[in-house]
Amino acid sequence: MLKTTLLGAAEAAAGIMKENFDRAFEITHKEGINNLVTEVDHKCERAIIEIIRSEYPDHHILSEEAGDIPQNSTHKWIIDPIDGTVNYANGIPICCVSIAVEVDGMMELGAVYNPFIGELFFAQRGFGATLNDKKIQVSTKTSLESSCLVTGFPYSYLDAPNGPLQVFEKFIRKGIPVRRLGSAAIDLCWVAAGRFDGFYEHKLNAWDSAAGYLIVEEAGGRVTDFKGKTFDPYQPHIIATNGKIHDELVRVVNGGDL
Repeated sequence: MLKTTLLGAAEAAAGIMKENFDRAFEITHKEGINNLVTEVDHKCERAIIEIIRSEYPDHHILSEEAGDIPQNSTHKWIIDPIDGTVNYANGIPICCVSIAVEVDGMMELGAVYNPFIGELFFAQRGFGATLNDKKIQVSTKTSLESSCLVTGFPYSYLDAPNGPLQVFEKFIRKGIPVRRLGSAAIDLCWVAAGRFDGFYEHKLNAWDSAAGYLIVEEAGGRVTDFKGKTFDPYQPHIIATNGKIHDELVRVVNGGDL
């Protein structure tokens, strides 16, 4: 039932995304000049929450726009109604709905759906990860220098040692391709599918990473914080890789040389 509700909620939100894509809609700003939220984000969120509430009225919900809606429950739904809102607002079809289910503090289910290219990623702990119902696996590259990486940049820049631009510069000066798609959930799923070999980002929220990190792990990859420790989606730093380049990427992100 959890899986059915999860996929139903993702499909409902994806339908709203498609229906309103490239049309005029209201856009407002959160913290940061380009940290946007659209009326479509709110429509998607309401649809997701209504579907969850219809089946599980006593479950805890954490959603990007509605915030924390606590309940005395072992189950928490972690929702990003549109991950990649800036892309969506500009008519760029690299965006998705991302929903995860945490049970007793452990991420158990995750779904990420980009309706514009028809890709539904799903994972259940212990059962592997799929793309449109077909099993996926991370890449097999063993060298960071031969890898294709992906990253993102925060809306409020972090002026700190080994910040986003400093780490990015190291890779670019070595000619290592680093892409910037604008959706952390898609970044993670594309690591899971073997399209990227590694992903790192300095500042994410739980709704950005909760579903995607489970999908990477279930596809055979590794996900940690910047210190290489067990990943916690409630802290901001993430490194996700195929596992084979992970230690090297951790070292570089922490100031090491290539």
